[in-house]
Amino acid sequence: MQTILSKKMILVTGSTGFIGSAVIKRLLKDKKNTVCAAVRCAEKTLPTAVKVVQTGNLQADINWQNAVSGIDVVIHTAARVHMMHDSISNPLEEFRRVNVEGTLNLARQAAAGGAKRFIFISSIKVNGDGTLKGKPYRADDPPAPADPYGISKMEAELGLKKVASETDMKVVIIRPVLVYGPGVKANFLKMMRWLNKGIPLPLGAIHNKRSLVGLDNLVDLIVTCIDHPAAANQIFLAGDGEDLSTTELLQRMAKALGKPARLSPVPAKLLEWGATLLGKRAIAQRLCGSLQVDISKARTLLGWTPPISVDEGLKKTAKWFRSVKTANIV
Repeated sequence: MQTILSKKMILVTGSTGFIGSAVIKRLLKDKKNTVCAAVRCAEKTLPTAVKVVQTGNLQADINWQNAVSGIDVVIHTAARVHMMHDSISNPLEEFRRVNVEGTLNLARQAAAGGAKRFIFISSIKVNGDGTLKGKPYRADDPPAPADPYGISKMEAELGLKKVASETDMKVVIIRPVLVYGPGVKANFLKMMRWLNKGIPLPLGAIHNKRSLVGLDNLVDLIVTCIDHPAAANQIFLAGDGEDLSTTELLQRMAKALGKPARLSPVPAKLLEWGATLLGKRAIAQRLCGSLQVDISKARTLLGWTPPISVDEGLKKTAKWFRSVKTANIV
């Protein structure tokens, strides 16, 4: 059984981002801990109940002393994120500068300041870019990153494990798959726009399996790891516990939006061939390939179960989409 520890001071980085802002919202709702937020610039607005500390960009030379003073737990969501079309001449160097050097600088100062736990939001890309259908990644599988972003997250994980071995601070690593929910951006938002406009899509015969994680489910796992003794120095994969094909996801997202899914049954092999000719092989892999995760470690060690279903998560995302569309944001 989980032992709930005393009230804590919790620092959240990436506090105005997609995941970080949701973590702060949940922490304030629970009213169990004192919440501090690291922000890059003073213009960023956060709830008045949050103590805000301006730190600048995530770099190896930032002085975190004021931010980590008195902090018990750091929830580190800030990162240089993966981009499909990165214009940086040396992406790996830039990812390392932020995701590795910046993260380890924060972790070392947090440990020196007396923090007892460091929760690192990593990425499933540490495991790799795809699985065979029915052969999900497991939390303790050997890492096999295939791109600079995944490599940087793996190197950060290795560095954090070293910090944990040399200090009293425990590290928890969480690797999410694709996260969706209110405020989602990038390809998931594009998909919603296509469905909302009724654009026909040649994606009606995709029989892959992909794991997703709703924002509420990911945040719930993060919050569980704040106190749970069994989470210390462990790696967890975050998912909804239900895998969907691309076709099923589009159908269920369309239903949540109250729109018909106009999907043509073009064979996946033909789509992959055409995308490769157009130099879009990576996109085709995401649409047609499988990427599944096994969340049984979190279930077993933490007694954790995703609190909301995929359909509930999609409904919440659709409700947000309709609201921001009305406000001319989408």
